[in-house]
Amino acid sequence: MNRRSLGPHGPQVSAIGLGCMGMSEFYGPSDERRAIEVIHRALSLDIDFFDTADMYGPHTNEILLGKALAGRRHEAFIATKFGIVRDAEGGFHGVCGRPAYIKDCCDASLRRLRCEHLDLYYQHRVDPDVPIEDTVGTLGELVAAGKVRYIGLSEAGVATLRRAHREFPITALQSEYSLWSREPEEGGHLAACRELGIGFVPYSPLGRGFLSGTLRSPDDLAPDDFRRTTPRFSAENFAHNLAVVAELDAIARARGCTAAQLALAWVLSRGEDVVPIPGTTRPERLAENAAATAIVLTAAELAAIESAAPQGFARGERYDATRMTMMNR
Repeated sequence: MNRRSLGPHGPQVSAIGLGCMGMSEFYGPSDERRAIEVIHRALSLDIDFFDTADMYGPHTNEILLGKALAGRRHEAFIATKFGIVRDAEGGFHGVCGRPAYIKDCCDASLRRLRCEHLDLYYQHRVDPDVPIEDTVGTLGELVAAGKVRYIGLSEAGVATLRRAHREFPITALQSEYSLWSREPEEGGHLAACRELGIGFVPYSPLGRGFLSGTLRSPDDLAPDDFRRTTPRFSAENFAHNLAVVAELDAIARARGCTAAQLALAWVLSRGEDVVPIPGTTRPERLAENAAATAIVLTAAELAAIESAAPQGFARGERYDATRMTMMNR
């Protein structure tokens, strides 16, 4: 497994990480035994960058990761997140970036993950009611206290990122980025990260599985799969988006790889400071994703991909209206 740095002066991690969210919620039934098998398989493939959040479950995903890494904490670089507020029944109650809340969340995550420190601690969504300087200043205090090594933001706008970085060094920006979610290019996020020396961590680099070509219809999704609520997976948009994936699959076959590997190789080609975190609950898919790090796309292949899936090709927003309001512009 190749390794990459989160920014020119940041920590080194595996060239791809493992997004753990779907192991506990959102994509249908969970299976703890198989999830732990996938985490252990990741370690055997030299994948050491694990991404979770306190709101996944809620809380159960951190507990799962802590259990899977028991006795192997030294082999892992753990990133978790705070800021999306949920109750014990799973209800959503907005976002919070207040200092006292952050400190409580950090302590709770440390307990659930069985850690003495968090390697990377993100604000999951920016709280519009709390100055980013107050939030990031508190994160800096956690770094000084030895509870956190590095801090990051998720789905933060460029202006917010700059303000935050002036308050305390930001190591990573996590945002959705894939062939069908190109906003970090359009909005200047990638350029700002490179200017400031911040690593970029794309989540959902496979378009929540859509770009893998394994989904043929909305009916392939479990009844409780949250993708059923997202416009890109709706019946009126599915066929259009799938037709583009079929073109990508043809390019992948010509290259001798899968559509998922092609989509990941494209994200990896965006720069050595880009570290995607595809999620999976299946060991064979994990191995497939890991193999994508060895694929170097030619200029002709990149041009063919761009022609088949130009910027903005996807029909439908990437989240429902409520979740879209949580994005910081």
